[in-house]
Amino acid sequence: MFLRATHRDAGQVTVVDFSGRITLGDGSALLRKMIRGLLDDQRKQILLNLADVDYIDSSGIGELVSGYTAVKGRGGDLKLLHLTKKVRDLLQITKLFTVFDVYTDESTALRSFQ
Repeated sequence: MFLRATHRDAGQVTVVDFSGRITLGDGSALLRKMIRGLLDDQRKQILLNLADVDYIDSSGIGELVSGYTAVKGRGGDLKLLHLTKKVRDLLQITKLFTVFDVYTDESTALRSFQ
């Protein structure tokens, strides 16, 4: 299953809805392209909705961290929304769960950017 991504604006925050698998190749490349493209458009408040992402491999994890670093480096914030159990477990195993701000409710996540 290929990764798909769409984005929408919610005030100052750009919400990116992903569905599919974030894996080596097209998946991690799309994640990188999406985050870098938003930064190039001066969109620095980014919420990644991962509700429909059922799998992330090590390349995808690396790209999440790289994206997080790039956004922070430009003075922005990158947060995660609606992690599946598999993705949540993976972030906990890799100790990255404490690095990212993770939310289960979109309105709460959007308010956290203020």
